[in-house]
Amino acid sequence: MSPTEAVRRLAPDDLAMLSALEQAASPAPWSPGQLRAALADPDTRVFGIEQEACLVGHALVVRLPFEAELQAILVDREARRQGMAGRLLAAVIEQARAWNSERLLLEVRAGNETALALYRRAGFGEDGRRHGYYPARVAGRREDALLMSLPLA
Repeated sequence: MSPTEAVRRLAPDDLAMLSALEQAASPAPWSPGQLRAALADPDTRVFGIEQEACLVGHALVVRLPFEAELQAILVDREARRQGMAGRLLAAVIEQARAWNSERLLLEVRAGNETALALYRRAGFGEDGRRHGYYPARVAGRREDALLMSLPLA
């Protein structure tokens, strides 16, 4: 890992880079307004990872009354399979522990095998399923969401 690949907390000044990554790499990108609000929210942390001065991944975690929720994790297609998602997830877990959260929650498409493997390696377990939660990516059936959590306390 080079110094440019360190995970850091993103700030409002990073909005343009963050928005560009969302638009380029996410199938359902957050709007610049949503990202701006997340960066400004004291109960939200947005972490980023850069490669050659370009933002190539980010993760967004929110503090809840007793838990924390991973709301987004994204790595640019060209930067995948280099361990960046794992480093972002580690930063999110560390933040949730710093908040003294009891659990870290997330939901993921049931068919996203790469993400499921990442979360299972990190110790997340499946808590439930929301049937037909996600819109179909192509013409076809809606996809289930798996609800997962990692105990922290």
